[in-house]
Amino acid sequence: MVIKIKKILVPLDGSANAFRGLDVAIHMARESHATITGLYVLGMVKPRPDDSITPLEKILLGHAQKIMKKAKLKAARQGILFFDTVSYGDDGKKIVDIAERKNFDLIVIGSRGMGAVKEIFLGSTSNYVLHKSKKPVLIVK
Repeated sequence: MVIKIKKILVPLDGSANAFRGLDVAIHMARESHATITGLYVLGMVKPRPDDSITPLEKILLGHAQKIMKKAKLKAARQGILFFDTVSYGDDGKKIVDIAERKNFDLIVIGSRGMGAVKEIFLGSTSNYVLHKSKKPVLIVK
């Protein structure tokens, strides 16, 4: 079975592992002429449209923008089209949901991110994505 890779989803949290995942995704995108979408998930409930932005949300959105700018530049230097998405909620569930709904061909995720508790082998998010996703998942160490 041949899988055509045209759309790659790369969850980004600013960690070194996430950017190693992006490097692998960029390489794969160059080989298969694919696009990359970087996904940053804010671990909070999405505010209602009429709610004002909280100081914490402002900090998290600023962090997300910084990460996405760095990722977009890295992809552009390699001639790869990079889209960015910021979402709210539980990161593992959100990654799996977006990969399915937006019909991504592959998820490339770092083995461990910026979580408070480092798991011995796999981070909780990458572990969740690996076991719950119906899409192929590549975990990068």
